[in-house]
Amino acid sequence: MSRAVEGLRGDVVLYGLSAVFALVTALTSTLLPHRAWGGVAAWGYLAACGVAVVQLVLRRPAARMALAWVTWVAVALLPLLVQAVQRAGGRTDRAQEEVRVAEHMGERLVHTGTPYLGPEAIGALPPGEQLLGYAPYQPGMAVFGLPRAAFGDVWITDARIWFALVTAAALIAAVRLVRTGPVVAVQFATVLPICALTLATGGDDLPVLALCLLALACCAAGRFTAAGLAIGAAAALKLFALPVVAVLLVLAFTTGNLRRFLPGALGLPILVLVPTFLIDGNAFVENVIRFPLGHGIVTSPAQSPFPGFLIAQALPGGRYVAAGLLGAAALTIAVLLVRRAPDTAATAARFCGWGLLTAILLMPTTRFGYLLYPLALLAWAPALVFSRPTATTPPRSDPALYRL
Repeated sequence: MSRAVEGLRGDVVLYGLSAVFALVTALTSTLLPHRAWGGVAAWGYLAACGVAVVQLVLRRPAARMALAWVTWVAVALLPLLVQAVQRAGGRTDRAQEEVRVAEHMGERLVHTGTPYLGPEAIGALPPGEQLLGYAPYQPGMAVFGLPRAAFGDVWITDARIWFALVTAAALIAAVRLVRTGPVVAVQFATVLPICALTLATGGDDLPVLALCLLALACCAAGRFTAAGLAIGAAAALKLFALPVVAVLLVLAFTTGNLRRFLPGALGLPILVLVPTFLIDGNAFVENVIRFPLGHGIVTSPAQSPFPGFLIAQALPGGRYVAAGLLGAAALTIAVLLVRRAPDTAATAARFCGWGLLTAILLMPTTRFGYLLYPLALLAWAPALVFSRPTATTPPRSDPALYRL
């Protein structure tokens, strides 16, 4: 019971601090979609904090998971829906750029066969539109723009609606695969402000993250075929999933499941990449490789003050210094991955979490919001220890096995 009480206390702190964050965002943010999110989410967090206080007083931890899901609806899905409806009604300040980028990818895919513009086409755009001409995602992200390309500008075709549906489906499936309810893991992937805000205003990172968590849960449950499909789908959306693919490839090899894991993990990204690359490989390189590395026609706005960005800006040749540090960190992690190969999904999640955190801190071009990846992955790791028993793992929840 003491551990459950500590969990309830943690809930009160989480929801209380999140309410403060949402309120400050509503009052001070210079980004209008963020302000709109904060104005709605603050009330949801306050209500959740009140319920958590009542649960703590009554010592009723059983409803913690239900509260987490309901809070997610209140602080992420409801603000998302409000902004999507307002945007469909004519408000142009109710979505971040990545929403429009994903929708443009879908439109281009329908009309040209590729979701990308080449450097010449981007350079021909008016200066104020060149940034939105870039699509620094994998070709699979265009799928979320297809509803708007097919049915026009209505609220249900907003790319965030489809981001949220995929995120919810993947998270629910992941939770069902673990034996005990990973409340903290769910909170870090849903109601944590960095996740809720991202889903409501932009959203493209959340389905990628949720698919990564689903892949880890599948590995923990011994379902490596499904794990390969889940992480392959994530890698078909964003390059950010590739480090997770690498770690899970090592896990699959270590546990003798590489043949089941490999087709989906590598097959899906290749399947969506090949047609696009054949149509215009230069456009793909310009959008997905050159632009994120800072070599595009315009500069990426992803400039959070992490060490890599500060080094790139402050030192002579700083961009190359930051790239060298990032490469050295990647090499170190690769060596550790080989010498201490993960043999459980929990260990793999920790490898992914710490590795991505290192990369985010050292990348010369990055966003504060990318921290949702390592935070959620590290929070998910303890839940993976309690995976459903396999044929070689005794069900430790059965006390009859331990009465002697």
